[in-house]
This record gives sequence, C-alpha cells and structure tokens, in this order.
Amino acid sequence: MRSSRVRNPAVEAMRFRMRALFGFVVVLLSLAGLAAWYFKLQVIEHEDYAKRSEDNRIKLRPVVPGRGLVYDRKGRILADNVPAFRLDVTPEDAGDPRELVAELSKIVALSPEDIAQFEKTRKATRSFRAVTLKLRISDEEAARFAVDRWRFPGVELVPYLNRRYPYGDLFAHVIGYVGRTDEGDIEKFGEEHAVFTHTGRTGIERYYDAALRGKVGYEQVETNVEGRALGRVGMLPATAGADLRLSVDADLQRAMVLAFGELHGSAVAVDPRNGEVLAMVSLPSYDANLFVNGISSADYRRLVDDPSRPMFNRNVLGGGPPGSTVKPFVALAGLDSGLRTPESRVFSTGEFRIPGQRRGYRDAHGGGGWVDLRDSISRSVNYYYYKLAYDMGIERLDRYMRRYGFAQPSGIDLVGESSGIVPSPQWKASRTREPWYPGETVIAGIGQGYWVATALQLARGTAAIANGGDLHRLHLLAQRRDGYDADWRPVPQPVPSRITDNPAHLQAVREGMTATIHGRGTATRMAIGAEYRMAGKTGTAQKISRKGGASVDPRNLPYHLRHQALFVGYAPADDPRIALAVSVEHGGYGGSTAAPIARKIFDAWLLGEMPEPVRDPSEEAAPEASLFANIVSSASPGIAAQATPEIASPAPALPR
Repeated sequence: MRSSRVRNPAVEAMRFRMRALFGFVVVLLSLAGLAAWYFKLQVIEHEDYAKRSEDNRIKLRPVVPGRGLVYDRKGRILADNVPAFRLDVTPEDAGDPRELVAELSKIVALSPEDIAQFEKTRKATRSFRAVTLKLRISDEEAARFAVDRWRFPGVELVPYLNRRYPYGDLFAHVIGYVGRTDEGDIEKFGEEHAVFTHTGRTGIERYYDAALRGKVGYEQVETNVEGRALGRVGMLPATAGADLRLSVDADLQRAMVLAFGELHGSAVAVDPRNGEVLAMVSLPSYDANLFVNGISSADYRRLVDDPSRPMFNRNVLGGGPPGSTVKPFVALAGLDSGLRTPESRVFSTGEFRIPGQRRGYRDAHGGGGWVDLRDSISRSVNYYYYKLAYDMGIERLDRYMRRYGFAQPSGIDLVGESSGIVPSPQWKASRTREPWYPGETVIAGIGQGYWVATALQLARGTAAIANGGDLHRLHLLAQRRDGYDADWRPVPQPVPSRITDNPAHLQAVREGMTATIHGRGTATRMAIGAEYRMAGKTGTAQKISRKGGASVDPRNLPYHLRHQALFVGYAPADDPRIALAVSVEHGGYGGSTAAPIARKIFDAWLLGEMPEPVRDPSEEAAPEASLFANIVSSASPGIAAQATPEIASPAPALPR
C-alpha cells in the first residue's frame, strides 16, 4: 500500500522565505560589490584609466629638431638643410617586414643599401619605434605612395630637413659630412638617439655633433583605430641645433685650391694673432654630399681605390719629415739653450763629420763659408744645423721642439689629429731594440730621420714666431648661436703658452726668415712684384737618400720618389696677419714648388687678388654640383701637395 507524505504549508513557507532572503542578500551584496567596483573605477582610479584611454587615442611622436647651420667667417652657408621626405616604418604595426619591403619596392625604388640599413636598424631598435626605410623620396614616389597608403599600416611619409653642402668638395675635409644613424650610434648615444636620421661622421659635423643636432621635442597626436594620425592636440617643441660660424673664409679656401692646380698636397693658413684657421685644404678632395643619405657601393669603391686618397685628410691625419722648415725652430732652440748667439758663426765646409767617424753629412750646396744664424736660415745651410744639433744633443733638442708645439696635437677642433714625432732615444726604444746613434741626432737638426710633423704643427709654430712667441691653440669655430634670433657669442680659447721669453732671439729668427725671401735666400722669387714684405722658410723632405757622393736631383726621379716640397711663412713681415704651411707631395724643391703657392695665398688674403670670385651657391641653378670639379677645370696648372704619413728612413743629406 502506497504511503503519502503530508505537506506542511508552514514549513514550506518558512523555507521559501529563507531562500528568498538569501537570494535577496546575494543580489544585494552583488549590487553593492558592483557599485563599489564602479566607484573604484570611476572615482578612485579615474585618473589612471582616463590616462590609459587617452593613451589609446593620443600618441607621443618625437619631433626631430633642425640641424644647426654652419657658416664661414663672412656668413656664407657651408652646411644647410633642405626640405625632403623619407619613408618611416613602425615594425609592430607594419606586419612581416619581408612582405612589406617586397610590396613597397613596387611603389618606391629601394636599393640593396636601403634594405640592408633598414634591417640593421630594425633589429637594434624596439618594435614600437619608427625606423627609416628610405631617405630622400622623390616627388613621383611620394605621389604613388599616397595613392596606396591605405595598404601599408605602420608606414608613414615623413617630412624632414636633409643635410646639404653647397660647396661640395671645397670644404669636405673641414666641414666633413653626416651619415645615416646606425646601430653603432644608438649603442653609443642611447636608444633615444634613434630618432635622429643623421649623425656626424667627420670634420666639424662630428666634432660638434651634439651641439648641431639639438634636442628632441614631442607632439601629442590623436589617432583613429588604425593608428593613423588625425591631428595634433599638444606639443613640446624641439630645440634646434646651434648654428656655428667658423673662422675659415670661402674665398681664401678656393684661392688655395686654385694655387695648387692639379697637384696633390695640403695647406693651412692661420691668423697668428689668435690661432684662427683661415683656410685649410687637403687635395685631392671629394664631394661630401655623396655620404649624406648613404653612399652607393660604386661611389665608395671609386673613392677607396683612388691611389691619390681623396678621403685622407692630410692636415689632420697625415704628416712627414718637415725638412728645412724646422730650421727656424732649431735655430731658436740654439739661442734659448745658450749654445749660440745671433752673431755666432761656424765655418761651413760643405760636409759635417762627427768626431771619430769617417761618414760625412753633406750640404746640398757645398761649402758656405762663415755662416751666422740669419744666413743659416735664409740660405738653408745644413752644416750649421748638423753641428748645432750635435752640440745640443737629442734630448735637449727634443725638449725644445716639444715646447714649440711639435709631437703634440695643435688642438684643432677635428677628431683624430696626429701628434707627430720628434726623434728621441725614448721614442726609438719604444719601437726597436737598436740604440740611438749620433748620426740620428745630426740629421734630426735638418728635419730628417724619424721626424713626423703635420702642416697644422708647422703653421702653429710659424704663427708663434710671427706674433712674438704666443703658441695659440688652432681652432675652426669662432662663434655660435643657440637659436635663430639669438646673438652670436664668441667661443673662448685657452691662454696661449710661450715658446720663448727672449724677444731678441725671436727677432733674429724673423730676420733670417725675411732674408729667405727679400735677401739672398732660397725663396727670392717670391718677392718679385710683391707689394708687401714676407718672411718664410723653404723645405724639402727626401724620400730617398743620395747615392755615394752625388746629390739627387728630384726632377730626375720617378714621380712617386720625388721629394716633398714645403714652405712655412707669414706676411706682412712687419705686421703679420696670416701665417701658413704648405706641403706639396712629390713636389721636388720647396723654393720652386711650394713657395709660389704660398705667394698666391698671401696675395689672395692681403690684396684680394683672387683667381676668380667665389659665387654664392644658393644663386646657382644646381647648388649640389661639385665646385671642386669646376675649380680644377678652370685652374691653371699649379703647384701643390703634402707629405704622406710615413716615417722616412734617416738620410744623410738634403737638397733644399
């Protein structure tokens, strides 16, 4: 028999009420929790989530400042910026880079160098940072990309200022050039440096890169869901790079090139009153514009394979035996050391012999008779300096030459300046196990042997003789301004050191240098038709020594074995306003090759007698065209070139 359960309405009502109450409490607690959560989101964490929301809509985009301009002393632009477009890619938004490059190549011409540089930079940069794929997009390419822009998320056509050198290769070894920023630059300067498309590589561009590039700014850009910019809502302005005014003069720079003609070498002209570099050339040169956006493999190989080494800065990196141009300094050392007086005379027999040795050290012009300091400089009598160096000793000679600025950088504001070499037992011992020989001291007195002096050092020392003994730091930067509306401010220079404290000694040396040109010296042809008096010293650095007892005529040697021709001097002799050093590669004799170059440079600076005036490149139809090519084609065959950075072997005799 089936049993039936008796329902208890009271109990069931109680259970229902308990369940309803429990459900009500749960709902109430849920609503309270939800309200608390909303309160937390909307009130307590409002600023944080508002910022996150804004960040999704507003993005920070770096604003690259314009690179500072570079001017010559008369305000002509040597390095400026021109408007251009580049193609930037943000890797995290652009998808597969290989597919991207393949598709973009159908619209924009991409060279292997562009693609390789993009890959290197992309791998060294965080994916959210834009990486430049191609610089200098043409107008036609920009138009084609604009049509298909929707197909390439993460790719932007960005306007920027591109570096340009209006004078091409005329100032390549002074201004230098910028190159595309690479992973090495990012490692050196930090990841924030990646926003700069270019970095200084050589010359002034490298030395003052930090000042020229300025400080990055940022702009707040409103974007849509695809990340495309809709407009700018805020901005922290970028700080433009500083403008630099150099001490060099474009007219004198070109006059130097014209004076050299088709020969190779270098020259440095300075203001002896303050150490400002007025002009500085290293020939042959190259067009710095080739490097701005990445030089092609063919152009780079052409420059590297050129035996004349156009990319080698002979003034900064080069050097060689100074030859007889060092004699005024050796003469001054003889006076300062007390071993000689201006009137002390020696009898030149034409051949100096070290006591106890059979080997003789000949004078190129035979016996000179009785010779004092002034005659020894003007007629370049080797015998006087053989004996003086032997009497002085190499250690004392080394000490005085360093005092005059040799074996140390001139301080010029260019990276990598060679220190040169003053021969000494300590220097030789650091490189060989052989002892120091007395003959090496003798030939050091005429600027031969292990000597290595740069044109910068020779110009600096000559300027010190000209100005009364102040050894100034050589420098290219004269003034700078931080902002277009700012005033130009002079750049302070260190206090010059003194090469001697005896004015009479300097006066005797200067009289000898003046007699070199206006007496019966080795450069009297320079004085023909001159409207002012000059002072100087010719020099010849041998590449090979004499054979037996016969002197070597460099004009009868193969071109690559001909001596280096040199000249140092200043003008006007009574009120010096320019001092210079000229070095001619394979030039033969200093008096017949280097001295005429110096005369043209003096005339250009003091008389304004330019071979032809320098035109303002901004007024020309093709400002990027190489000026140097025009200069060479219009120049008459000239004189010129400088010593290579080799260390010549000791040579016993030297024709001037």
